[in-house]
Amino acid sequence: MGHYTANLRDIEFCLFELLGRGEILGKSVYKDLDRDTAMGMLEEIKRLSENDLAASFVEGDRLGVDFDPTTGDVKVPASFKKSYNAYIQGEWWRVDTPPELGGTKIPSSLRWAIAEMVLGSNPSIHIYASTYGFAHVAYMLGTDDQKKIAKQMVDHHWGASMMLTEPDAGSDVGAGRAKAVQQGDGTWHITGTKRFITSGDSDLSENIVHFVLARREGGGGGTKGLSLFLIPKFMFDFETGALGKRNGVFVTKVEHKMGLNVSSTCEMNLGEKEPAVGYLLGDVHEGIAQMFKIIEFARMMVGTKAIATLSAGYQQALAYAKTRVQGGDMKFMSDKTSPRVTIINHPDVRRSLMVQKAYSEGMRALVLYAASIQDEVAIARAEGMEKDKQDDLDALADLLLPVVKGYGSEKSWTLLGTESLQTFGGSGFTQDWPIEQYVRDAKIDTLYEGTTAIQGLDFFFRKIIKDRGRAIGLLSKEIGAFAKSGGTHLEEKLALQKTLEDLNAIISVLVGHAMASQSDPAEIYKVGLNASRCLMAVGETITAWLLLRQADIAASKLPTAGKDADFYSGKIATAKFFVRNYLPHISADRAIVESTDNSIMEIPESAF
Repeated sequence: MGHYTANLRDIEFCLFELLGRGEILGKSVYKDLDRDTAMGMLEEIKRLSENDLAASFVEGDRLGVDFDPTTGDVKVPASFKKSYNAYIQGEWWRVDTPPELGGTKIPSSLRWAIAEMVLGSNPSIHIYASTYGFAHVAYMLGTDDQKKIAKQMVDHHWGASMMLTEPDAGSDVGAGRAKAVQQGDGTWHITGTKRFITSGDSDLSENIVHFVLARREGGGGGTKGLSLFLIPKFMFDFETGALGKRNGVFVTKVEHKMGLNVSSTCEMNLGEKEPAVGYLLGDVHEGIAQMFKIIEFARMMVGTKAIATLSAGYQQALAYAKTRVQGGDMKFMSDKTSPRVTIINHPDVRRSLMVQKAYSEGMRALVLYAASIQDEVAIARAEGMEKDKQDDLDALADLLLPVVKGYGSEKSWTLLGTESLQTFGGSGFTQDWPIEQYVRDAKIDTLYEGTTAIQGLDFFFRKIIKDRGRAIGLLSKEIGAFAKSGGTHLEEKLALQKTLEDLNAIISVLVGHAMASQSDPAEIYKVGLNASRCLMAVGETITAWLLLRQADIAASKLPTAGKDADFYSGKIATAKFFVRNYLPHISADRAIVESTDNSIMEIPESAF
């Protein structure tokens, strides 16, 4: 066994008891899959993740990647390559591949449940294996010839990268200066420098196809002038995949990072040594819209990675707390001769464990709830559901994405350091336990694919304002109906009602500032000061709602639970703890938002 323990019982509970995913299996687009097959897949990926994949987690961190600056080639440790190959040889790549290219059609909820275990055991494996998702995008958006590129990517298991960021532009993608010039044969030559490119190179595959944003000649400024190009490391025959000459895309530097060290993060040069030949995706200049297909997948992956790591940290902390003997029971603190106890008996350790349990289980439900909406989107499209219903589902799926990524990554990173590592005391700060690596590896999740602040702004301006409150209204209505449903946990449901009122007030105040900014531009600062707070409040509210739904299910199952009695009792206790300890913060957030002024924006820089 490696460092990782998967919580398959809770994954199964979320999928089938909370979210009713069994109801969509055997029907429509998922007609070839039943619950037994789905559980078999989950059990097998659990076994693989806990053993083969987890085996190289520590060594991959300690050794990192080897970069040869003379050739621009990157190599990963042999142990990591063995783990990666176990994933590929197990044919798990099929879950991200179009059926037309040999993939397996499964619900998004099952796909992300599988991903949780891979990301929790060895996240870099999943990151490198994102190539199949890239191939899916190339197949979906590409010309007939470019669909052949996607086929070669899958058939030969080539790598892929997404190249957005440039050294000067950073998160301001529209400021990118990489340039594309069309050639007489229909290809393009791209020049420029890209930075922080995940999986920019490795020896896991013989070729890599880079998805590169560049400004076409005469394309104008901002994001509208950007186009998306497919640039292979080696040129190749579209029909056979046979490799040709080296293309002009080279790694010039590999970043030295605080974590996730076996994932190569590269600075890339295009077109300096020789032309970097690329193919315009779809033969259309729709770079940002096309790239967002990849970004949306990446944001879901990053949020799932963060939450999976928190779950791994909690499992480690729980096991340690049950075995580490230190101090006496607090009830007998005046008796210095009282028996020593395991630290799970100490009140603050128990509080800390319950915090970790509540967030890891609540945010797992958040990921799988978001994925279940993606399931419904796929079914609605396949069955030709009325447009309004499809639009509602699309809007809800879009709304949840920054919550999964922004809220999930922020809470996971914070809790891994303040609670999971803390459970170990001084031992947590050493490399004797994997928890310090979890903390280092998880920090990037708040930065990857748009920082938390960017997620907050995206959530407010695109998912609320631009959407005219459609999706947030639908979600609020569903949560409100549950809060008023009566039955068990009435006190907690009343608290959820109050929280929903506070959340709606927060959103209303920020919408008011946005509207006022049309006549007084400085009013928009008040939105900027609180967008992340709003995103976190939405995340807390959804998490509380999902935990309470779990508690209601647990209460109904408890009388006949048998060996699952403790599992269901834990669900009820967790929901009550979260509601009582975390929902009151939303009232404080409302007061802060309502009293926000622009004084902080008026302070001179020299005062900081």
